[in-house]
Amino acid sequence: MAPVLSASPPVVVLLLSLLGLAAAGKLLVVPVEGSHWLSMRELLDTLQQKGHEVVVVAPELSWHIKPSKTFVMKMYPVPFTQEEMDEVFKGSVQIFFEEGPFLERVIRQYQQAKKSSAMFLDFCTHLIHNKELMKYLEESKFDAVLTDPFLPCGQIVAEHLSLPSVYFLQQMPCGLEYQATQCPNPPSYVPRAFTDLTDHMTFLQRVKNMIYHIPNFFLCDVVYHPYAELASEFLKREVTVPDLLRQASIWLMKLDFVLQFPKPLMPNMVLISGVNCAYKKLNQSSCSAPVLVVARDYPIPEAELCICHH
Repeated sequence: MAPVLSASPPVVVLLLSLLGLAAAGKLLVVPVEGSHWLSMRELLDTLQQKGHEVVVVAPELSWHIKPSKTFVMKMYPVPFTQEEMDEVFKGSVQIFFEEGPFLERVIRQYQQAKKSSAMFLDFCTHLIHNKELMKYLEESKFDAVLTDPFLPCGQIVAEHLSLPSVYFLQQMPCGLEYQATQCPNPPSYVPRAFTDLTDHMTFLQRVKNMIYHIPNFFLCDVVYHPYAELASEFLKREVTVPDLLRQASIWLMKLDFVLQFPKPLMPNMVLISGVNCAYKKLNQSSCSAPVLVVARDYPIPEAELCICHH
């Protein structure tokens, strides 16, 4: 007869506790400032509650990325003042609300993108060339990197540390997520930003959709080409931004086809829907049966939508 294994209740509890520790991991987070951080912060709170150790790397100057009890904060100096940073952020928001001819708006967006991307590029440069901080990251033995690929600094860090990366995003400018993953993105089916089109288009609407997509090549070049140069210099090999993006293990997409048009996805793209929103109650003086949705997909401190039932 085979021997029977038995264990006392205290031993079982101890083993289960060790199993829980084994399931937890050590996560390095390289976020993007603004609304991108607001929804990621809620995710980090949940991960910490599950027992994961979270370390966030961010510049000393920021709008929203602040120390918290739910994660370890590692900050690095940058050569900007808070006033300079505020001016760039406000300009990036305001430009989306300005009206005018299409070509004029494209030129203004190009100029603003050049200004804001230069500042964020400096942030990334000071991160990866901070020898003390990078040494700490190399010695900390992280299990993975969580980052928003909107700006590819987190991908550069993940490549340097040879760590798997998880992307947390809504969408990439210029459809870079499609280029990186070789996911179909036909202009006859997938509406481009600011076109007000649906996924059912006439021939002329498809032409309009293609025309709106053309300026993206110029806008993306001014924003992302410097990151390719920085990554190539730092990693000691020639890389492009799509090369960095395609290293992702999984893409957590803040999309929901109830609200957005269906489009092709790759197997490692997972829809996580409304994690980009927080719900709070209004006082009864504002609405009889209020529901407050704090929208967090815009680079402003807070945008509120109150839905009232009268």
